[in-house]
Amino acid sequence: MLFYRAALPLSSRTLTFVAGVIRRHRAAIGSPWRKLNAGRQALLVLVYLRKGETFTEVAAGFEVGTTTAWRYVNETVALLAARAPKLRTAVRDARKAGHAYVVVDGTLIPIDRVAADRPFYSGKHKKHGMNLQVIASPDGTILWVSGDLPGSTHDTAAARIWQVLAALRDAGLIALGDKGYHGYDETGNHVITPYKGRNKPESQKDANRAHAKLRSPGERANAQLKTWNILRKLRCCPWRAGQLAKAIHVLQIREANAG
Repeated sequence: MLFYRAALPLSSRTLTFVAGVIRRHRAAIGSPWRKLNAGRQALLVLVYLRKGETFTEVAAGFEVGTTTAWRYVNETVALLAARAPKLRTAVRDARKAGHAYVVVDGTLIPIDRVAADRPFYSGKHKKHGMNLQVIASPDGTILWVSGDLPGSTHDTAAARIWQVLAALRDAGLIALGDKGYHGYDETGNHVITPYKGRNKPESQKDANRAHAKLRSPGERANAQLKTWNILRKLRCCPWRAGQLAKAIHVLQIREANAG
C-alpha cells in the first residue's frame, strides 16, 4: 500500500472545535488514553466525512485498525449530531434574525442497494437513497436538517412526519417549497408552492418565476451538504444518513463562523 500527504479544505478552527468536543467526552467517560489523541481523532473524522474514503483507507492513513477508525467516527459523529439545531429552535431563530421567509427542500442521499431495497428506491430520482428535509435561509445558509426516511417517502409525507408546518406556524414564519410540497399546507399561509398544470395564465407564470427566483439561493443548502463526499453515496448503514447530515451541519456552522 502506498501513502501520500493530502490537503483538507477546512479551517484549523473546525479541527480545534471537533478536538475539543472529543477531549471533553473522553474526560466525561474516563477514557484519557487512546491510540490517537483528540486532535488526531478529530482529523481522522474530518477526512472520512469530507473525502468519503473507506474505513480501510482512513485507518491505513492514520495507522490504526479498521475497527478503531469505525469506532472513532461513530463516536464523534454522534457527539456532533447531538449539537445540531432543533427544528423549532431553528425557525424561531430565523424569525428573530428578520428573515422574511425560509426555503424548505428535500434531498436524496444515495446509498448502496440493500436486500430490502424497495422502501429505499426513489421513483423521482431513479435511484436508491434516503430522504432528508432541509430548511435554509434566503441566502442558502443551512438552518435545520431532518432525520432520515426511506427514499420512497414523498417530500410532503416527510414534512408531515417531521412536523415542519407546525413549527413554521408556531414561529409565525413562511417557507417556500417546490411542487413536491403542493397540497401540504392547504391554507397556503405557511408553505407557499408554485402553481401546477399546463397552459397556466400569464399571471401564474409570473408568480412561478418570482417564486423560483426567491427559492434558488436557498437551494444551495443541499449542494453545501454534498460538498462532504460521504453524502454523495453512503456505503454504511442507510439509517445513519440523518446523523451524518446533522453532524456535517454543525461543522458547516463552524466553517461559516471561521470564515
